[in-house]
Amino acid sequence: MTPSLPLILASTSPFRKNVLSRLYISFDTFAPEVDETPRPNEPPEQIVTRLAELKAKSAKSTYPRALIIGSDQLAVIDDTLLGKPGTHEKAVKQLISVSGKQVDFLTSLCLFNSNTNHIQTDVVRFNVKFRQLTLSQIENYLRKDKPYNCSGSFKSEGLGIALLDKMIGSDPTAIIGLPLIRLVQMLEAEGVQIL
Repeated sequence: MTPSLPLILASTSPFRKNVLSRLYISFDTFAPEVDETPRPNEPPEQIVTRLAELKAKSAKSTYPRALIIGSDQLAVIDDTLLGKPGTHEKAVKQLISVSGKQVDFLTSLCLFNSNTNHIQTDVVRFNVKFRQLTLSQIENYLRKDKPYNCSGSFKSEGLGIALLDKMIGSDPTAIIGLPLIRLVQMLEAEGVQIL
């Protein structure tokens, strides 16, 4: 199915691109340039919603007649944000801090019709319970999967699944960074039938 308006994924994430390709719908990607710094005292759900909207809206000047997808994700444990570690050392610290604990992943989704300015947003929660991890297990995992650009320092679609006791949520694609169940509903609201 090809939508009447082009579909744009406002993300450079290879994970989101891979997930969106599961819908067998043509799309282009756009590299959004937004400041992802949280505002003082901004709640996590508000952060991810704001950033998904900013990412989607940042593509409007390039794509004035399109359906633009923006998304953002944060991992939260004990009211502490776990961002993308960026380095091996920070990833080790993150995984030590989540060992044996439950982490809430908040994945925001924004579908912006740049032609009509109609915007749909949602936040999909997914919970992950980590096993008790040894430093050796953490080091072995990080050397193999290298999840340094992933919130919470792990990839559930890769070897990171071995770090977990259980996953709790309604949409497994949300943990990867793009909740497809909700996206299909949003696209249908814009007249795009996936099936």
